[in-house]
Amino acid sequence: MALGFGDETLVLNSLIDNSLIEELAKILLKHQWRLSTAESCTGGLVAASLTALAGSSEWFERGYVTYSNNAKSEDIGVDAHLIQDHGAVSIQVAKAMVVGAKQSSNSNIALSITGIAGPTGGTKEKPIGTVCFAWILDNDQVISETKLFTGNRSEIRDAASEFAVSQLTRILNN
Repeated sequence: MALGFGDETLVLNSLIDNSLIEELAKILLKHQWRLSTAESCTGGLVAASLTALAGSSEWFERGYVTYSNNAKSEDIGVDAHLIQDHGAVSIQVAKAMVVGAKQSSNSNIALSITGIAGPTGGTKEKPIGTVCFAWILDNDQVISETKLFTGNRSEIRDAASEFAVSQLTRILNN
């Protein structure tokens, strides 16, 4: 499906590979864990992909789309000073987002994504395609990573969504 906006066309892409989500679902069900997401640059693509799988209500708790800085603070408790000091696209904020998502939802596992999908907003220090991720496990261990993706806005968002789920699956399998 494509929507036209002036000179740009927004393409609503396919969701994350179903086999990957099925693998994650099996792990979460096996441990009776519930997952929450906190997404910024991906705008809910991960949550939409997870809930596209029938039966996801057994293991998916909720998704937060905290696109604005205010939403990050108000919805999942990210300290505004942390955003001011490090920027919304930072490992520090990704970690605060994931902790806030887990605590606010009372889920067992959570993931967060914050980044610059473009086509504007990049800097020399944080170019377009910079995406910070964090995952929090049932034991409250936080794992984080920053990646640099290439492509257009849609490709960066898709790649970030896929990476977040694939890394969570890998982490939980170890």
